[in-house]
Amino acid sequence: MADYASLIPVNAITGFLGSGKTTLLQRLLAYPEMAGTAFLVNEFGEIALDHHLLMRVDPGTVVLASGCVCCTLRDDLKQSIRDLYSRRERGEIPRFRRLVIETSGLADSASIAFTVLTDPVIRHHFRLGHTVTTVDAVNGLASLSAFPEAPRQAALADRIVLTKTDLCDAGALPELMAALRRINPSAPLLDAAKDTIAPGPLLVEDLYFPEGRMAEVRRWVEGNPDGHGAPEHAHTAGVQSFSVTYETPLNWSAFGIWLSMLLHRHGERVLRVKGVLRVAGTDNPVAVHGVQHIVHPPVHLPGWPDAERRSRIVFIVKDLPRARIEESLGVFNRLANP
Repeated sequence: MADYASLIPVNAITGFLGSGKTTLLQRLLAYPEMAGTAFLVNEFGEIALDHHLLMRVDPGTVVLASGCVCCTLRDDLKQSIRDLYSRRERGEIPRFRRLVIETSGLADSASIAFTVLTDPVIRHHFRLGHTVTTVDAVNGLASLSAFPEAPRQAALADRIVLTKTDLCDAGALPELMAALRRINPSAPLLDAAKDTIAPGPLLVEDLYFPEGRMAEVRRWVEGNPDGHGAPEHAHTAGVQSFSVTYETPLNWSAFGIWLSMLLHRHGERVLRVKGVLRVAGTDNPVAVHGVQHIVHPPVHLPGWPDAERRSRIVFIVKDLPRARIEESLGVFNRLANP
């Protein structure tokens, strides 16, 4: 995975309308670790850049004193990323080392994953990093219930930042956190009013970051340690998580075929899949990660994240029975190990 890990990471910052994405970007810009970052945002004029501004390259691009580049995100995400990389290579803008994309309030971050992993040009230069979702603590429960985009954004997140917690009713926050946990048990919940919001844990320390790899995988498997799915709830709009476990080693080829077929057939309903696999023929586990129809490159881990030595796979699905997933994988595994 060394080659893949060396590609330029792409982080998405998403969240429902008015949930604080721009404020989060403002806070991140204050950190020196963000030097050498390019930002694609819907309208960078909304971000307080004046005291950072070094020069304006064109009407849609500014270069900051920190070495960051802010560009207006056009309607065509693929072309925006390609143009940004071309300008980097021509020396028109600094050679950024990370790309952060702020989506619109109604956007689905799966489109970013699809673009980065499938475009024949982009995938040779970029890789996926964390998706960060902001959730407004005042209106979060209502948004999760009323708008299908909100629970999908939470489900697709690697990190969730709760905003406006100082403005919401004290009793509402635990209920919101419980709803988010039901949707996405493995994404850390950060309180913007109390917790440190820093680039390292938020953006950098992902599955392809060697120093943080095992901690990230440990979060995956600790979300549903007993293997039982979360109960259905009004706020989740049919989105829920559960985990399945297998004591016997999985056949890697059979599992790969099964996962590809599952995502091809039910990708719209399988929002996320994360797992640590015990694979036949090797002592160390393999980490797998999929977003809807797309599978990230697998990662061969140097060891197990805890004392367990079994396959544990966490699914976040919408209106897809757990029994169907378990039954189909069981069939493939039995056929591969008669």
